[in-house]
Order: sequence, then structure tokens, then C-alpha cells
Amino acid sequence: MDPAIREANERMPGYDEARIAPRALATEAVHAGRDDLARQGLHAPPIDLSTTYPSYDSRGEAARIDAFATTGAEPDGPPVYGRLGNPTVARFETALARLEGTEAAVAFASGMAALSAVLLVRASMGLRHVVAVRPLYGCSDHLLTAGLLGSEVTWTDPAGIEEALRPDTGLVMVESPANPTLAELDLRAVAHACGSVPLLADNTFATPVLQRPAEQGARLVLHSATKYLGGHGDVMAGVVACDEEFAGRLRQVRFATGGVLHPLAGYLLLRGLSTLPVRVRAASATAAELAGRLAADPRVARVHYPRIGGAMIAFEVHGDPHEVIAGVDLITPAVSLGSVDTLIQHPASISHRIVDADDRRGAGVSDRLLRMSVGLEDVEDLWADLDAALERAQGATAGRGAPAAAVGH
Repeated sequence: MDPAIREANERMPGYDEARIAPRALATEAVHAGRDDLARQGLHAPPIDLSTTYPSYDSRGEAARIDAFATTGAEPDGPPVYGRLGNPTVARFETALARLEGTEAAVAFASGMAALSAVLLVRASMGLRHVVAVRPLYGCSDHLLTAGLLGSEVTWTDPAGIEEALRPDTGLVMVESPANPTLAELDLRAVAHACGSVPLLADNTFATPVLQRPAEQGARLVLHSATKYLGGHGDVMAGVVACDEEFAGRLRQVRFATGGVLHPLAGYLLLRGLSTLPVRVRAASATAAELAGRLAADPRVARVHYPRIGGAMIAFEVHGDPHEVIAGVDLITPAVSLGSVDTLIQHPASISHRIVDADDRRGAGVSDRLLRMSVGLEDVEDLWADLDAALERAQGATAGRGAPAAAVGH
């Protein structure tokens, strides 16, 4: 067991190492972060909404603050202040670290706040250069390209990563499967090319159910926890799973910049993790079936579906993609993903609109591409809705009779 996890668990009442030895993912999803509850006479995790905490030992408080300022380690003993840490959020962080197989995890108010904190950590060390592979989530692309945090980015393909590294390179960033094309990378090969530079892998689409990037050499694993980790479209959050040393620096940035996660969001995320494997596997089975049907449909030009599976599908239509969006009824036309209901959106118009058009198309995000996040509805109901929307789109253009699609990886 990782020393940091052991130490954290030893602070929990009723800690028993034998009871939290390595367990199956489905078991960890239900129990991680909750190991101390039964011996406290609790079943559901409590929600701690306090912003501050009483203490009559100001000397002790000073020592704990000094220790945090030095290493970023979570203070021993009672909480101090909501911006420094929260017990409910800490439960989610512990659970996510266990699922990703890392020493620690640090939660933030959104996925973009989490990525910003990573960039600020590296910039504080004089390492402002980032090497990145497109496509990434549109706002991640924009944050890097615009240099809003003083970073400089070199865009490359996976084969060019090693050559693109510089003495001031602080980070290599990839997303696999990528948003929105679902392109996949060999993370182990990418990590090898990074050398000593930390690899940040955005694992939002795959979740630890389908892959654990830390096992393949990534030092940092990023999630928009708004998506599958929460899983119900009602919580916004981000999280970075990493080693304890980097986690300490992230906590210091979070404390200084205030991008903290609200305790209620932490509670909802911990609850969401308990059903994560079930949700991802069920939605993935439906998505695989829909991807096969779309690939055989002459109204569809190309289907992108990852080899590792998952609940995301991207497909390009012969007809007008905007008519597909306008024609769905059961499926919700909306951004975001990972909820229990199926969502569809047009990346070139919304999620990746902020990316330069030439860069967007060069990364495979065509103007006819649609991205669909498959939920937990019955596959036949979803197909009936898609079929009607595709027919509407086909009728609005001259694309009839196009050849059947191929599934792209």
C-alpha cells in the first residue's frame, strides 16, 4: 500500500490495513473513502459544511500552518479552514486516488481549475513550456494556446514529443481517448518519450474503469469530475490524481488561489463513485451497439469508437449535422457528458468553437462531426431517436446514397 494512503487511513478511526488491502475496482468504488464509517456508527458519509473550525491551541495551529506552507501536506489533527481542506472533500480525494492507483488526489471547483493549478505549479518552478498533443478538450486547448497563465505551448504529434522537449518544459499533456474524436494514444510509449518531464493524461472519457494512466507512466491524471465521476449532471468539479509530492504543491496553489471544491459537491462525487463501474460498463455496452449500427448506416460517413470501449461515440454524417441536433427528442442536445441520460452536441459549434478553425480541423474535428455521450436508456429507444434525427438530416441535404461508414479508432 502507498505510504501516503496508509498514513491517511491510519488517521481514520477503526483503521485496519488488512481490510483495505488491494481489492477489485467495483469494491473500491463502493468502499474507498468510507472505511471508517461503520465504527463511527455511520452508514452514509457525513457532509461537513463548516468554513472554519474552533481551536484554542494557537501555537499548534501556527505549527500546522507552517508545515503546510513548507510541504503542502494535509495538516494533522482537526481541520483549520475550508480553503485549506475539508473532511468531506478529503473522502472523495482518498477514494479517487485508490481507484486511479496513485498516492493522492487533489480536488478543485472544476476541471479547468484543476488544469490551471497544474500549470501554475510548473510555472512557479520556472517551467512554463508545455508540449501537447491535439485534440484536447476545447477549453484546455484554449488555455494553453492563449497563454493565459503565462505558459507557452508546442503542439506536436506523439512521435514528435521527445524532439519538442526543452530545458524549460514543465509538462506534456495528452488526452486519450481524446475529446471529441476519441483518438487513442499509447500512453506507455508517450510516457517513455517524456523522459523526466511529467506526463499529464486527461482520463475523463475513459475513467479508471477502462484505464489507469498512472500504471502506464503518467505522473498526473486529470479528470473533469463533472462528467462520469459525478455521473448525474448535477455537480461541477475537477481532480488531479498524482504522487504525494505533486499533490502537496497542488494543495498550496488551491489554498492560495481559492479554487476549492464545495463540500456538497465532494459528497455527491463520493456517492457517484460508488456506481461508477456499473454506470460506465452499462453505458459502454449500449454505446458499442449504437456504434455498430451507425457504422452500417449509409447516412453516416464515419464512426469513431475507441478500442478500449467506453460510452462516447463520435460520428460524421453525410447530411446536415445541425439537423441531427434539431431532430433528436429522447436524446438531449447539450454540452458535457457522462450523465445517466444521453447527450449529443456539435463540437465545431460549441465545445471546440474556441479552437482556431484550421487547428480544429487539423486535429480531426470536422464540421460534420457529432459527439454523443451515451447514457443508461434502452438501446432500442435511443436508436429509434437517432434514426429519426438522421432521416431528418438526410432529407435536408443531397447526401442520400452515400457509402456505408467504417468504424474508426
